[in-house]
Amino acid sequence: MKIAVLFSLLPLAFAAPAAVPLEKRASPTVVAPSPGATVVGRSLLGIETFNGIPFAQPPTGSLRLKPPQPLTSSVGKVDGSQIPKACPQFFFSLDERNFPTDILGTILNTPLFQAVTNAGEDCLTINVQRPAGTTSSSKLPVLFWIFGGGFELGSTQMYDGSSLVASSISEGKPIVFVAVNYRVGGFGFLPGKEILKDGSANLGLLDQRLGLKWVADNIAAFGGDPDKVTIWGHSAGAISVADQMVLYDGDNTYKGKPLFRAGIMNSGSLAPAKPVDDAKGQAVYDLVVKNAGCSSSIDTLACLRSKDYTTFLNAANSVPGILSYSSVSLSYLPRPDGRALTASPDALVAAGKYAKVPFIVGDQEDEGTLFGLFTPNLTSTQDVAKYLSTVFFPTADTKTLSGFVATYQNTLEDGSPFRTLLLNNWYPQFKRISAIIGDFTFTLARRLFLESTSTVFPDVPSWSYLSTYDFGTPILGTFHGSDLLQVFYGIKPNNAAKSIRAYYLSFVYNLDPNKGSGLDNWPQWKTGQQLKGFGANSNTLLKDDFRSDSAAFLKTNLKAFYI
Repeated sequence: MKIAVLFSLLPLAFAAPAAVPLEKRASPTVVAPSPGATVVGRSLLGIETFNGIPFAQPPTGSLRLKPPQPLTSSVGKVDGSQIPKACPQFFFSLDERNFPTDILGTILNTPLFQAVTNAGEDCLTINVQRPAGTTSSSKLPVLFWIFGGGFELGSTQMYDGSSLVASSISEGKPIVFVAVNYRVGGFGFLPGKEILKDGSANLGLLDQRLGLKWVADNIAAFGGDPDKVTIWGHSAGAISVADQMVLYDGDNTYKGKPLFRAGIMNSGSLAPAKPVDDAKGQAVYDLVVKNAGCSSSIDTLACLRSKDYTTFLNAANSVPGILSYSSVSLSYLPRPDGRALTASPDALVAAGKYAKVPFIVGDQEDEGTLFGLFTPNLTSTQDVAKYLSTVFFPTADTKTLSGFVATYQNTLEDGSPFRTLLLNNWYPQFKRISAIIGDFTFTLARRLFLESTSTVFPDVPSWSYLSTYDFGTPILGTFHGSDLLQVFYGIKPNNAAKSIRAYYLSFVYNLDPNKGSGLDNWPQWKTGQQLKGFGANSNTLLKDDFRSDSAAFLKTNLKAFYI
């Protein structure tokens, strides 16, 4: 793929907010009580912003690759008017087999470029945004944002919630918006038996959980209600929302109260995974150790902690990355550790070991096209099955994988971008592999999640959707990440953006997207298994029964599809 194409896709998949005018009001100030911080923010166009508030001790030095540690002493004055630091980013793999992205990785992983993107290890901070004039007695509902990026990249600096807060004001449902930084890539999700033994798995999820505890302790000072927190995420952030629901076997309480009362998942839900010390995870750890120069060390984990920042960053980023041939066969992701994440999320949900909170979950129609771009060498269904076997599921029976591929009989009907007949098949198997990746990672995984939750706890309400508002976009269709532009940033204020925001705000306020939205009824998923179809100009109701043969095959053989 040409480098120009790669760079053209990045702003779409991981969009950053537009620059804001420089005029400011008097700086708002809030004293966060636990453990003590005086946060001076900025006020602009009716929104008060408090960025970069520390919620944990810096995960540096001996605390690298360790669970986040709560703050134990006051942090004093915090300049919340600045752009918050990002955690170390995994833009492109340094793996030389992934030319030319390895060259891009070499450039983007340099200390200079990481500094340009304001990235570094001391990054565990929270952003808070609220309507101007909010006080500690306002008790506004809280929307807690968890960013996506394949558990490899992303940060709160990319997600300014000003337009969301502005929409909440105009809808008469003002909210406090919170965004949490968490460690990504090898800094936050390094697998391996050494990591498991050390009790240092799934650090990114633990960062998110500690951020939720900070909200419980401090958000009232900013005018938020700690009893009315909704967690919301996109892609890896949506998977994180599902993981927060199953973390500690569904115990989401802190000081006797739930940390959140509802969840919203955009393009992500269950991510069935093998244990932290599985062979695939161990291979990732061993490669990082090798490239960090720690192979001969008696204690390889201690060696990784002792390496300078750049050495460890480059080693952590030497494994296959998401923007490559490996696609969403992620090197870094939440994996069962027997402690926080006691089993694969699908198994925990099936056992009823998850927080019983109302939720919304949905997808873009063409989730897989963005990832299918990286596999132009696939020219036959046999190639597709072999690709799945070698890259995604090396321990799965080849007959099983071939059987799954066979459920996508022809790209006219089963190819993504869907509903485009002969169009958009960029290379011979592009539409088929795009459909397959999109389904087992996002769209059909969502259906299995809903089937399971509706069976285990049928009285807990849930709603689901399918977005089609970018239908007609060449090659990509309504692609993964396009909802960031529409829903999060509101760049195109059409029917989809307006109605989704209205439904979401009603959900945040009332635990029901219909109550107070002023829109057509959105039925619970268990009532006829219907999806709200969000189009550019109008909304519809869709039956959630498409590609039923593929869904049935996936459900029957789910353990073969653990990553």
